[in-house]
Amino acid sequence: MAQISTKIKLYANREINFEKDVLLEDEGNGIFIKEWNLSIAKPTIEQLNAYETQATIYENNQQVIANRKKAYGTIEQQIEFITEKGLTAWQEEVAGIKTAYPKETN
Repeated sequence: MAQISTKIKLYANREINFEKDVLLEDEGNGIFIKEWNLSIAKPTIEQLNAYETQATIYENNQQVIANRKKAYGTIEQQIEFITEKGLTAWQEEVAGIKTAYPKETN
C-alpha cells in the first residue's frame, strides 16, 4: 500500500513540506491529516485512495532510481569509465543498468 504522503503529493501535484504545508499524525489507528495549510481543498480519504495505483508506481520507481544511481556510481566513476572505455561502452553500460532496473509505467 502506498504511503499517504505520496498520495498527497500526487493530489496536490507538487512537492509538499510535511513540516509546514501538511502535518500528518498517527494516533495508533493509522496516519491521518492533522493540519492542511495548502490553498487547495483538503482531500477526503476516498480522493487519496484513488491515487493508490499511481502512488505505488511512483514509490516503486523511486526505488528503481536509487538502484540505478548506485549502479552508475559517482560522477567521477562515470567519467573514469568513459575516459578508459569510451562513450559507446558507457552508453551500453547505461542501457544494461536500465534493463536491470526497469521503471514501471501506468
